Amino acid sequence: MRRDLLLIIDVQQGFINPSTAHIPAMVEELQHAFSTVMVSRFFNPPGSPYRRLMEWEIFAPRSPEGELAFKPRDDAYIFDKAIYSALSPQVESTLTSKGINEVVLCGIATDNCILKTAVDLFENGYKPIVIADACASHGGPECHEAGLMLLKRFIGADQVIPYQAQQNNAPKE
Repeated sequence: MRRDLLLIIDVQQGFINPSTAHIPAMVEELQHAFSTVMVSRFFNPPGSPYRRLMEWEIFAPRSPEGELAFKPRDDAYIFDKAIYSALSPQVESTLTSKGINEVVLCGIATDNCILKTAVDLFENGYKPIVIADACASHGGPECHEAGLMLLKRFIGADQVIPYQAQQNNAPKE
């Protein structure tokens, strides 16, 4: 099965730490196996629930921590989001216009943005595929593992795959 769309979630400077340091190189390589690549960037605007309810002040619009931590390919569609989910109306419009039913996810953070996006895709009739080892959590390995456990319960264990399984499905050059 050819997988046409890769959605790279929030691989940004402010989320890189020892638990996530391997992700930028992985997603940079992985993006070349897909016909369409979309890249989300999280930002935290004034008045957001992250600021009001969690007292989380980083990731202001255009801040250094919001810069991508990898080089997206030239034709990647890059978009900003101020919520956990990357399933925006623009993303859904792209999926519809290209006739894409299956979306492969990778990036940061397994336990929130990837989890929320995968569940939103699932609930909106898409098949989310999460590449488990091409995801990580800036909260540490425990958060990543918790996210994987919940993903398997929410979207089905068969939709959470290792990186090698994706490589086996990559189009041959």
